[in-house]
Amino acid sequence: MKIILSIFFVASFLLITSSLASATISGEGGGGGAVAPAPEIKDGAELEKWCGGKCEVRCEEAGMKDRCLKYCGICCKECKCVPSGTYGNKHECACYRDKLSSKKTPKCP
Repeated sequence: MKIILSIFFVASFLLITSSLASATISGEGGGGGAVAPAPEIKDGAELEKWCGGKCEVRCEEAGMKDRCLKYCGICCKECKCVPSGTYGNKHECACYRDKLSSKKTPKCP
């Protein structure tokens, strides 16, 4: 009987911790979020303002922030999306992910 009770408590503990971990990873805790596509804006100051805000978040931890902001802005205006977070997550925006420099390296930070 003690073994069954022990197994039950261990299983319950593992279930609770795994659900907490998945909630943290998925962003339910109020952290970052999924990529937000640009509003239905063709061009202009509104798109530039939207991209500026998204790129500011994307580049906040960059070593060369001015360069990051420059290239993020270029990519955002062309792709009309910016991946969430400060690094990675490029799968959220295929255009952003697939842009390459003349040296065939990723153009977008």
